[in-house]
Amino acid sequence: MAEMQKDKPWLIRTYAGHSTAKASNALYRSNLAKGQTGLSVAFDLPTQTGYDSDHALARGEVGKVGVPVSHLGDMRTLFENIPLEQMNTSMTINATAPWLLALYIAVAEEQGAEVAALQGTVQNDLIKEYLSRGTYICPPAPSLRMIADVAEYCYTHVPKWNPMNVCSYHLQEAGATPEQELAFALATGIAVLDALKPRVAAEDFPALCGRISFFVNAGIRFVTEMCKMRAFVDLWDEILEQRYGVEDPKFRRFRYGVQVNSLGLTEQQPENNVYRILIEMLAVTLSKRARARAVQLPAWNEALGLPRPWDQQWSMRMQQIMAYETDLLEYGDLFDGNPVVDAKVEELKLGARAELANLDSMGGAIMAIDYMKARLVEANADRVGGIERGDTTVVGVNRFTQSEPSPLVDEEGGIMVVDPAVEADQIGRLTAWRAARDGAAVEAALARLRDDAIAGRNVMPASIDAAKAGVTTGEWAEVMRAVHGQYRGPTGVSKSVSNKTEGLEDIRAAVDAVSDKLGRRLKFMVGKPGLDGHSNGAEQIAFRARDCGMDISYEGIRLTPEEIVQAALAEEPHVIGLSILSGSHVPLIEQLMGHLEAAGLGHLPVVVGGIIPEADEKRLLSMGVARVYTPKDFELNRIMFDIVALVEPRSVAAE
Repeated sequence: MAEMQKDKPWLIRTYAGHSTAKASNALYRSNLAKGQTGLSVAFDLPTQTGYDSDHALARGEVGKVGVPVSHLGDMRTLFENIPLEQMNTSMTINATAPWLLALYIAVAEEQGAEVAALQGTVQNDLIKEYLSRGTYICPPAPSLRMIADVAEYCYTHVPKWNPMNVCSYHLQEAGATPEQELAFALATGIAVLDALKPRVAAEDFPALCGRISFFVNAGIRFVTEMCKMRAFVDLWDEILEQRYGVEDPKFRRFRYGVQVNSLGLTEQQPENNVYRILIEMLAVTLSKRARARAVQLPAWNEALGLPRPWDQQWSMRMQQIMAYETDLLEYGDLFDGNPVVDAKVEELKLGARAELANLDSMGGAIMAIDYMKARLVEANADRVGGIERGDTTVVGVNRFTQSEPSPLVDEEGGIMVVDPAVEADQIGRLTAWRAARDGAAVEAALARLRDDAIAGRNVMPASIDAAKAGVTTGEWAEVMRAVHGQYRGPTGVSKSVSNKTEGLEDIRAAVDAVSDKLGRRLKFMVGKPGLDGHSNGAEQIAFRARDCGMDISYEGIRLTPEEIVQAALAEEPHVIGLSILSGSHVPLIEQLMGHLEAAGLGHLPVVVGGIIPEADEKRLLSMGVARVYTPKDFELNRIMFDIVALVEPRSVAAE
């Protein structure tokens, strides 16, 4: 028997970036030396939302969840001694994707690289930002136009680059069912292709379809997730052939990268996360027909905070053992013809097609944003409720909770903490950059960018010129805000009570009783200060508080501490609840508590939720915060009882 050709391994990546461009560059070079085969860049929240590091909204957020890139100098430092012509780079960037790609191209040109040879991906999916991750800037229509600008430019000038990564990863993080993840992601792909079709010659359109890639999630139910990936392959092929008439199967291939599920990682017994991550990787590697092109794995301690280089190395070694030690890549597809798998794939495709038809009848993904957001919040409420009731087992959380202390969590808490001095250092370099550049060249570049954006011309050429002239991230985004306006996405939390009130009778009675004593309905205001757009926790708290009979006020993401205090003055809540997941809780809460005191609202109880290390918890309590909740506090009903107790008119005397 002839020896079978062994498959090449997928691209092995680690999602990384923190502190400064210089620190991130050292981390990338270290990871490449350890055998990583592609780069995956995490940007900080100011960079993702189009603010320079010295903007008021960037305070406390610089370098926390990724690397700050304010201008060409930062991008140059980020890739120093890394030949971009030889790299395959994934940049997780959306609202500012045209700008970061422009900076990347400008650095590649400086390195002497042939721009047409560059390989990589910009995520560039704004629809899922409105639904789940919250780093959007502009309204949907101009955002879709910018997505198309990048795709059209790349097709002509950077043909090996994936101009868009339709991202279903965050849909699952926001609670999507497999059918919703399939349908909402495919509807996004359709919206983008519809926008691109008029821009290119008919004979070129199939090749452009072939450059659209996907970025997906794989959860712990790995048989279902593997079947979901096979369903994605079939449905994308079907859509490209039937809707767009793409005849060449090569251009209909479902090409995807994956980061496995972070939502299911637990703060309790965090060592169990290693097994979760490995099992989730099986879903996207076992089936050859639906195997990921690139894999990045979270680290075991991401539910605790920022992973250290060693933690990232451990996740990379998992991939390398699977790719190089096992015999997985020596065989054809292990599941072809399996009746159980075939039946599950058909069931998922049926559900996804029905949801796609539903979205189509609303006018497609852009018109259905409010609908999709509401469905995700509901699906996530079902998921959270299942864990609370014990219908869904999470080992170490709601079953098998007795535990030895983890030897992996050391006296530093087992995570990396970004030095607060990083922000001042970054701002110093930004100030020096602005002082050293040619002001007239900057003004001319921004004027051209503004003119092209107003005229509806492709913004990529002007963005590349602006990058070379020394324009900053905040200046580029300010032009887009001025031309297209800003957008506030739907919260997905309506004021009307859902039908999910079973088991809430005791809390509803307590809310009624305390409301009678207060002389009006107990009012709970939920706020998200800072730039963190991960709103799942805030939405679920608001959703449950509403169903418990509280009067809720939740205005969505990205509010300044001042805006939250102004809202509190207008709304007169009895309790304020704040959710921050970016690690910026200390500076943001400090600001907010000061503003509350100054506004005469120092008496209002404030509760805070987020990924908050124990030392920071003590600091927040010393600032006057009434309660601190972390991911281990998964019982929302207990939090609701706490809120009632905090406003109980007797409670002050009792304490």
